[in-house]
Amino acid sequence: MKRLPAAFPLALALVLASGTAAPAAAAATAGEVPIGGYLRDAQLQGLNGPARRLSSFRGKPLVINVWASWCGPCREEMASLERLAWLKAPARFRIIGISTDDYPAKARAYLDSANATISQFIDTRLTMENMLGASTIPLTVLVGADGRVLDKVHGARNWDGPAALKIIDRAFGARTAAPRRRPHARVSTSADGAAGPKAGR
Repeated sequence: MKRLPAAFPLALALVLASGTAAPAAAAATAGEVPIGGYLRDAQLQGLNGPARRLSSFRGKPLVINVWASWCGPCREEMASLERLAWLKAPARFRIIGISTDDYPAKARAYLDSANATISQFIDTRLTMENMLGASTIPLTVLVGADGRVLDKVHGARNWDGPAALKIIDRAFGARTAAPRRRPHARVSTSADGAAGPKAGR
């Protein structure tokens, strides 16, 4: 019989004492750029506009929202991002969306029904999904003018509300004005959607 390493009994005892092996601190995606790192360039396939290079957005801070048409919280959040885009303050920064839908037609159909005006792109090759660390959605990534990742916000937020505006101010270093009263963006929501793992889209 093959002998076990001398350290094996001690290791087994530690695992049994804890009940289970400790999970990893975070489930990072392949090639994820962490907070403080710089985004690599990528080709973005346009949904409601032309294709662009990610590097073409450098020069101003950038808000990147990762979503999918089947994700209920993503739909709810998108309305607030549209309202944020109506503010005068976003002259200081840009907002774009990255759809993780498998089929561009589904993403375009949703954007058409929502009257979306923010520049939207689709990521069928998972390039942006992996680079941004979108293991769950919605995910919003705040990027500096030089392409450095300043913050990552997992889960839906009311982006034109006071709490979310503070997140933007903290990342970009200037005060964002409170929104003016405007008609609500006509963005439909899904009652059964929930943020969660990307499986099941």
